[in-house]
Amino acid sequence: MSGPVLKAGSRPPWVGLAAAVWVEIAAGNAYTFPLYSPLLKSVLGFNQQQVTILGVANDIGENVGLLPGIACNKFPPWAVLLVGTACCFLGYGVIWLVVNHTLPNFPFWLLFITLCIATNSNAWFGTSVLVTNMRNFPLNRGTVAGILKGYVGISASVYTVIYGVVLKKSPSNLLLFLALGIPVLSLAMMYFVRACTPASEEDPSAHFHFVFTQAFSVLLAIYLLTVTILYDTIFLSNAASYTLVAIMVVFLLSPLAIPIKMTLFPAKPKNLALEDNATEIDPLLRPSSSATNLGSFRESDYTSDVDMLLAIGEGAIKQKRRPRRGEDFALRQAFIKADFWLLWIVYFLGVGSGVTVLNNLSQIGVALGFDDTTILLALFSFCNFAGRLGSGAISEYFVRSRTVPRSVWMTCAHVLMIAAFLLYASALDGTLFAATALLGVCYGVHYSMMVPTASELFGLKHFGVIYSFMLLGNPIGAVLFSALLAGYVYDAEATKQGGGSTCLGPDCFRLTFQVLAAVCGLGTVLGIILTIRIRPVYQMLYAGGSFRLPQSSAH
Repeated sequence: MSGPVLKAGSRPPWVGLAAAVWVEIAAGNAYTFPLYSPLLKSVLGFNQQQVTILGVANDIGENVGLLPGIACNKFPPWAVLLVGTACCFLGYGVIWLVVNHTLPNFPFWLLFITLCIATNSNAWFGTSVLVTNMRNFPLNRGTVAGILKGYVGISASVYTVIYGVVLKKSPSNLLLFLALGIPVLSLAMMYFVRACTPASEEDPSAHFHFVFTQAFSVLLAIYLLTVTILYDTIFLSNAASYTLVAIMVVFLLSPLAIPIKMTLFPAKPKNLALEDNATEIDPLLRPSSSATNLGSFRESDYTSDVDMLLAIGEGAIKQKRRPRRGEDFALRQAFIKADFWLLWIVYFLGVGSGVTVLNNLSQIGVALGFDDTTILLALFSFCNFAGRLGSGAISEYFVRSRTVPRSVWMTCAHVLMIAAFLLYASALDGTLFAATALLGVCYGVHYSMMVPTASELFGLKHFGVIYSFMLLGNPIGAVLFSALLAGYVYDAEATKQGGGSTCLGPDCFRLTFQVLAAVCGLGTVLGIILTIRIRPVYQMLYAGGSFRLPQSSAH
C-alpha cells in the first residue's frame, strides 16, 4: 500500500492530489438529483413524498461508506475506485433504462435500491481519495480536506453547466452521462491516486502550492456561477457554449501545474555536510514546546505511567493501554468516547437539516414562485464550495496561530443556519437567494470541518472507517428531516390546496423550516460543549505552531 519513502516536496503526492480533484468531481454526482427528480416524478407518476423518499435513497447511497472505509485499509486506492465505478455504471444505467421505459413497471422499492447503488459510488470515490490524500499530507490535513471537499461542493455547478450547455437540459441525457461518463473518468484517474509515505517535516513550498490550488478553485467556482447565469439569460451559439466548457476543463486541470512545475524546476537538495553537522549544532534537537506540552498533557491524565512502564519492563504485567485523543483509535475504541458522539451529533444536526433543503430545492423554489432550479442549484453549489474551501483555510490558520479547535466553525455554522431557516420561513421577497446562499456556506463548513477534526481527535490509521461512520449523519438526517418531516408537511399542505401533487406558497415548507431552526439551535449548544472539551487536545497538537503527531502514533 505504501510507496517509497519521500522527502518534503516530492512530486507523487501532488500528482495524486491533482487526480483526486477529478475524482471528487465525479463523487458529487448525487447533487444532480434535483435536476432529474422532476423527470422521475412526471414519468413514473410519483407524489412529493415518494420523490422525497428517493432523495433519502440518494443520501443513503452517498454517505453509507463503512465498506469503503474498511476497504481503504485492506486494498489499494485503485481497487476501491473500481468498485465505485461499477456502482455508478450499474445504478445510473438502470435508472436511465427505467425513465426511457426500456424497463417498464419497475417497482418503487427496487428503484430505491438502484438509486442507493448509483450514489454509493460517491462513497467509494470520495473515501478512497480523501483517506489517501489525508495520509499523504498529514501535516496539512485541514487544508487538504477543505480543497477536496470544496471540489465535491463545486461539482454541482460543474454538472449544472454540463447539463445546461452540453446536454441541453435533458434529464434523460444527464442520467446517461452519469452512467457512462463518470466511470470513464474514474478509470482514467485510477492509476494516479496512490498512497505515498508522507514527508516527515514541513515543506516551505507546500504553502504556496496549496494557495495556488485554492486560488484556481475559487476562480473556477466564480466562472461556473457566471456561466450558469449567462446561459440562462442570453442565447449562446454551440461554438460559444463548447468554448465555455473547454475553459472549465482547463480550470479543472490547473492542480497539475504543481507537479509539472516540480518536474521542470526541481528543488535543490540540501547540503549533506550541513545535515551531518546538524547533530552537533542544530537546536532542533532540543525538546520542542509541542513535545513539552504533550508531556504535560499526558502527565495530567495519566500520573502512573512511569510505574506502569517499570512493571511492564520487569515482566510483572503485560498491558496494552488505550489510545488517548490525538492518537490512533479503532472504531470500537472511539465509540466509547463522548467527544466522538458529540462530534457525530453536531455534524448530523448540521448536514441533516442542510440536505433537507438540498433534496427539496426544486419544490422549495416552485413553492416560493421561482421555477429555475439550475440557478438555485448553482448558487447553493458555489456557496457550498466557498464554505468548504474557506473553512479549511481559515481553520488551518487559527488552529496553527491560536490553537482554536475546528469545531468552533461548525458551531458558528449552526448559528448562521438558524438565520437561514428563519429567512426561508419568512418567505419575504428576495430572501430565497440569500437563505440558499447562507445555507450553502454553512452546509459546506460542516462537511469540511468534520474531516480534519475526526482525524485529529482519533488519528489516521483507521480514519477511513471513522470518517465513513461520521457520514451516516447525512442519510439519517435525510430520513428524519426530509422524508418524515418535509415530505409529510408538503403533501399535507398540497392536499389542503386541492389534492394535487404540487404545493404553492410559503406554508408548504414553513413548519419544516421552523423545526430545522430549532434543530440547529441544539447543534449550537452541543458544538460549544464539544469545543470546550477538545481545546486541550488542540493545545497539545498545535502548541508549536505546526502539527505534531503524538509520539506513540504511527500511520
